[in-house]
Amino acid sequence: QVQLVESGGGSVQAGGSLRLSCAASGFKYTNYCMGWLRRLPGKEREGVAAISVGGGNTDYVDSVKGRFTISQDNAKKMLYLQMNSLKPEDTAMYYCAAHFRGNCGRDGLRASAYPYWGPGTQVTVSS
Repeated sequence: QVQLVESGGGSVQAGGSLRLSCAASGFKYTNYCMGWLRRLPGKEREGVAAISVGGGNTDYVDSVKGRFTISQDNAKKMLYLQMNSLKPEDTAMYYCAAHFRGNCGRDGLRASAYPYWGPGTQVTVSS
């Protein structure tokens, strides 16, 4: 049974940093897609960053490019999101998600591409 569990959320002032982690378990694939997505208050979920595990290709939504970095440790089945220069508009519930159809391709930032989700971790950025 696939399980994803996020950690590392919290409250931070604008300009600060947080590192989110996602522990994955319950599968043995070596080539798959994992992403970080978020739900801003009152809005639909949006893709933040994605990485093709095994291939290493990454993708980011424009609003976080240069500030956020997605990475993974395949041996430990861990996914990370380093978030720097945080802004109040980054305040959201952040989710780790995965699909096992191979590389992310063009779907990495599309929420509907992911069948497996963690429960989420809240990030709050104050001005």
